Amino acid sequence: MKIFLPKIFVIFLAWVIISCQKENVEYDLVIYGGTSAGVTAAVQAARLNKSVLIIEPGTEQQLGGLTTGGLGRTDFGNKRIIGGISLEFYKEINKYYLNDSNWTWQNRSEYFKNQTYHPGATNIEEESMWFFEPSAARSIFQHWIQKYNIPVLYGERIIREGEGKAIEKEGGWKVAVPGSVSDGVVKKDEKITEIVMESGTRIKARYFIDATYEGDLLAGAGVSFTVGREGFDIYEESLNGIRTKLSIPDSGMPAWRHHQFEPAVDPYVVQGNPDSGLLPMIKSNGPGTEGKSDHKIQAYCFRMCLTDVPENRISFEKPEGYNELDYELLLRNYEAGFSRLPWINSPMPNRKTDTNNQSAFSTDFIGANYDYPEASYAERKNIVDAHLQYQMGLMWTLANHPRIPDDIRTEMSRWGVTKDEFVEGNGWQDQLYIREARRMISDVVMTQHHCQGKVVENESIGMGAYGMDSHHTQRYVDENGYVKNEGDVQIGLRKPYPISYKSILPKETECANLLVPVCLSASHIAFGSIRMEPVFMVLGQSAAIAACMAIDKDCSLQEIPYAELKQKLQSAGQILNLEDIPQQK
Repeated sequence: MKIFLPKIFVIFLAWVIISCQKENVEYDLVIYGGTSAGVTAAVQAARLNKSVLIIEPGTEQQLGGLTTGGLGRTDFGNKRIIGGISLEFYKEINKYYLNDSNWTWQNRSEYFKNQTYHPGATNIEEESMWFFEPSAARSIFQHWIQKYNIPVLYGERIIREGEGKAIEKEGGWKVAVPGSVSDGVVKKDEKITEIVMESGTRIKARYFIDATYEGDLLAGAGVSFTVGREGFDIYEESLNGIRTKLSIPDSGMPAWRHHQFEPAVDPYVVQGNPDSGLLPMIKSNGPGTEGKSDHKIQAYCFRMCLTDVPENRISFEKPEGYNELDYELLLRNYEAGFSRLPWINSPMPNRKTDTNNQSAFSTDFIGANYDYPEASYAERKNIVDAHLQYQMGLMWTLANHPRIPDDIRTEMSRWGVTKDEFVEGNGWQDQLYIREARRMISDVVMTQHHCQGKVVENESIGMGAYGMDSHHTQRYVDENGYVKNEGDVQIGLRKPYPISYKSILPKETECANLLVPVCLSASHIAFGSIRMEPVFMVLGQSAAIAACMAIDKDCSLQEIPYAELKQKLQSAGQILNLEDIPQQK
């Protein structure tokens, strides 16, 4: 049975929150960001009988972040590192789909019979289920919010004027120095005492968690952070920085495996004529120096939920303002020999999908997101809208343009966004896939060396296991005069690795009562391994346990004895080290 918060309950929660502000109530814990990490943190705090508030700057649809925003194909590398509330979530997903009433467009046995193999795919005998519809995830998170009486404040955004900004240093590395506190954060003695919303609402708490994908609270609190990619000179990582060679397939490997163009795709508006100018989103001055830092961000997209059920399908429509030139590279790539559908179309229950980027020109809007991490709210909206426009136009082009091969157009025309998901957006979600934005810089920075087991942190609060992964960050013209993508990294790991408590903890001199489980302290390439939704849920829960310990001890988060924290984490079901990983059944 699907569970949704009644509107009257939402109104009541809003009334309670507003009343609390008038009465000058101080929460034990305020969580800024209703992502999956934010929800698990709130549930954990509520279970420990702490007063907790979630502030979700976006819409009610965005509670749960990407987990409810279309990312139903769970990535983790190793299922057995997922514990605690994160594992509970996937068990609840399984229970949801054991209910026959939740199978609308197909039955359970049909789904499992036809499921395409993927390392994260669910075996029918498992207690957990790892592929799911957005509405299934949303019903579970909303049920938890209601069960634990967790107030959620939607559409309230922190004032960001005066926040720290990343400044480009010599070598191209962009870093925000500490100390610049925004108008939306009040601090005393290195502790946040309250945060101020654009509406004027002031919210007090003893401890705070920044669970946003953007890191707006950490930036507002004057905490050090970085944006972009670190060069080899920063942490001596061989996979970080500008890496053109990693994006070029080995001999005999098809170009699309590295999301690369077919050979000899022309970059100019008029083919063969540089004077006609470059096609949209191609850099004019090359990719930059190999191994160096830059400010560029791996590409974003929407993780589409599609269906091939005619009764539930909304066909792809040409968006207003469509410009064919934006898709000329796609057309030329097909004409150069590319012959596949440019996506990963993973089957979810009820004849739906989680559709993600694949190949040189796909759902990733390469080069359109560089300003997003530090952009104003209005500028971010423009960037999100541009991504939506691009992706809607892409899907229409694939289904309708005469230069697309007939078999591709025929297959694409079978699909469309769904009528029963993201209803408010006519099948399109609010949540853009923010793969990476700001990343905190703290006493411990997780790097490639941690991911590969060359450096091991002793104060673990969870584990990572997914390969070091980055999507492309830029398009450029190579030495032969053809277009290339750069930024793709796909390097697997030998075994899981621990994630340090200090990586979600600012330096004590910068902030003593803030935890950052999403925009944590990690290099670009290490973040590419850590940034999976089940791991964010693990880190969110661990952050809440640490915050509750600090509340009980009335101490800074940096003063918590790790031995005691470790015991509490393990008691809560967290997997912290290799020896904790349960044996495969």
